[in-house]
Amino acid sequence: GWMNNMVGKPASISTIAAGFLIFVGFFVPAVRTPIFTLHLNVPFTEHSSQFVFTWAQPLAAAAIALVSFINYLGVRLAGRLQVVLTCIKVGAILAVVVLGFLFAGKRPPSAQPILPPSLNLGVLTGFLTAMVGALWAYDGWIDLTFAGSEIVEPQKNIPRAVVGGTITVGVIYLLANAVYFRVLPIEAVATAQNVASETVRVFAGARAAAWITAAMVVSAFTTLNSSILTGARVPYAMARDGLFFRVADGIHPCFRTPSGAIVFQAVLACIMVLTGQFEDLFSLFIFAQWIFYALAVASVFGLRRREPDLPRPYRAWGYPVVPGIFVAGALALTVNLWMARPGRSSIGLVLILAGLPFYRCWQRRTARKEASQPG
Repeated sequence: GWMNNMVGKPASISTIAAGFLIFVGFFVPAVRTPIFTLHLNVPFTEHSSQFVFTWAQPLAAAAIALVSFINYLGVRLAGRLQVVLTCIKVGAILAVVVLGFLFAGKRPPSAQPILPPSLNLGVLTGFLTAMVGALWAYDGWIDLTFAGSEIVEPQKNIPRAVVGGTITVGVIYLLANAVYFRVLPIEAVATAQNVASETVRVFAGARAAAWITAAMVVSAFTTLNSSILTGARVPYAMARDGLFFRVADGIHPCFRTPSGAIVFQAVLACIMVLTGQFEDLFSLFIFAQWIFYALAVASVFGLRRREPDLPRPYRAWGYPVVPGIFVAGALALTVNLWMARPGRSSIGLVLILAGLPFYRCWQRRTARKEASQPG
């Protein structure tokens, strides 16, 4: 919970907002104009980085504030907006897929080998680094569990929704990538800032590509809304149980929304988006999130051993091989990411560990409160 509230969800929201401004920058290049540049050295390492502050950062913070305000006014309003924008987003991706297969000519096969000639440490670290962006694109399935208490028959419907949603997104992404590689050479796919628009530009012209870019703006805004909509539930629930800052507790008397949690979440996300760039932010998110994905799956081994008779409406597939492979892959990913981006990853690790004394304090306070109650 602490990681989600202090690092994971704010980093996710700030990354989406930064991506939203990247797409806006295709229409308004002025948002990319640098305001100032800082050269930073990572303490105790030889790594250094350059931080360029552009107009995109404050505008991304403004986008976070706007969408948070919409969610502050009511969940129903935010939910209706989400349904409409999601239809536009999925429709745009499917349009690229259908039009690409119907009208795009197939390019000659690439001379580049599909697999590397040899497998070594450099290839493995490069693969894990490239996976960060892909895993960022696929993340979000876990947000469903935040609303678990409101789902009918969660033991059945949560696994169905998670598996079905992940498969659906995977199929859509694979079809989209099939079109990208059908139209563009692998070098163009690797370097394109907006590969969907570049693909459409090749077979349908610049005007059609502009419409796809506009759809990507809507897509990013949709994702921002859904992340803010679901994200405030966790800090609110923890604060209500006495395990998080009290500022996140409480329901707005008029709008019936977790107003304190929404504001708290928005402030942290704005701080992150003002002090980071897109690549830094999604790397921070993946680093923090996948540490806890590994811990969550590793707990399956302990629970199977300590409580073998515990009722399990949903059981992990392929135990123990599949969970073991997942934990090993998650650990390799996070270690490699820390080595590639030690500064931002170390900040995330410090923020996560900072939760330990707070948790002990809140735990003791809750225990004293329960002990003082009669009966």
